[in-house]
Amino acid sequence: MLEDQISVLNAERAAQPQERAVRRAWHVITGEYPPQAGGVSDYTYGVTAGLAAGGDEVHVWCPACPGKQAAPPGVAIHRRLGALTPGDLRRADRDLDAFPAPRRLLVQWVPHSYGYRSMNLAFCAWVWNRAARHGDHVELMVHEPWLPFQAGKWQQNAAAVVHRLMTILLIRSARRVWVSIPEWEKRWRTYRFGKAVPFEWLPIPSNIPVVNDPAAVEEVRRKYVADGTFLAGHFGTYGRLITSLLEPVLSAMAQEPAAQTVLLMGPGSVEFRQQLVRNKPELASWIHATGLLDAKSVSCHIAACDLLLQPYPDGVSSRRTSSMAGLCHGKPVVTTIGASTEPLWRDSGAAALAPVGDVTVFMDLVRRLRADAVERIRLGRAARNLYQERFDISHTIETLRRSATAPENSSCAF
Repeated sequence: MLEDQISVLNAERAAQPQERAVRRAWHVITGEYPPQAGGVSDYTYGVTAGLAAGGDEVHVWCPACPGKQAAPPGVAIHRRLGALTPGDLRRADRDLDAFPAPRRLLVQWVPHSYGYRSMNLAFCAWVWNRAARHGDHVELMVHEPWLPFQAGKWQQNAAAVVHRLMTILLIRSARRVWVSIPEWEKRWRTYRFGKAVPFEWLPIPSNIPVVNDPAAVEEVRRKYVADGTFLAGHFGTYGRLITSLLEPVLSAMAQEPAAQTVLLMGPGSVEFRQQLVRNKPELASWIHATGLLDAKSVSCHIAACDLLLQPYPDGVSSRRTSSMAGLCHGKPVVTTIGASTEPLWRDSGAAALAPVGDVTVFMDLVRRLRADAVERIRLGRAARNLYQERFDISHTIETLRRSATAPENSSCAF
């Protein structure tokens, strides 16, 4: 989680002179929140904690879920969305109406997080109704826009049609749309149908805080590598699209004479390693997997690596929190450049970039960095600088709070 980063953010703000306290009220609508696992859950936790740390009134409206986790200081959790049925939404209406109008609703949008097999049209109609009938100010944070159309996949294509109908309803309700990467703005603008709604890029920070524990990092290295052995890592959830790119890279590395070890980190890593070893038993001695780790352990394992291997099917982008984790830890990252890759990745020189699917170029970059410690240090520093300048959660909080005090220049059109 992001508690450590929020504590730093709060301390920095407290040390700065304040001209006048401005207390804003936020009602954050999300399909997942801790103890639920997931990137949106971690992101929403960090953002709500940061807004509350800045002195704002923060309410989180989310589905019911088993388990317990303490709310961040100053954040009120309302699990009144239940199972996101129409009845649950009507109940949430009554509860929200008890707060002073107009309420500012910040909706975390991923179609799959709102149930009904990602086709919860009723939820989108509810958001529209909150703006049109209840006078709420709706802002959307688009983490993922929709499913793409795919030839021969009629079920996916049917869902893709519904997703676009949901998009239209959401845009009609919104006074502002935040996007995790600029590519989502290009896709959603088509569905404005004349409505003048502003779009703005709000990059996703890392959900893995940096833990300064040299002894723990050294313990990780002792566990996995002998003195002088190069340790490459991959951090992720091991979905099929990414493992299809990672597997040929690991197979190519197996042909290298250099002493090296690969550490697979994150949920799904053990299963992926088992699959690799089943097909190629010779990989067993130098590929290791951690399985699911808590955030502090992930930080120590990432810090122990000399290099991260992070290929993506659409190219690296600012929504890839696995790469954000590498950047904020100051690690050299070899990754891919593709359709979703923003220009800053090439312009900043903060990552080594290979075309998607080009194993030859990817391996050339790995070899060069493995042999050049000075270049690894330079790349790691550039990564850390880029993260601090563009992606740190303090920028997210500052941007949201600034937008909340700006004059309303875009009203909902119904």
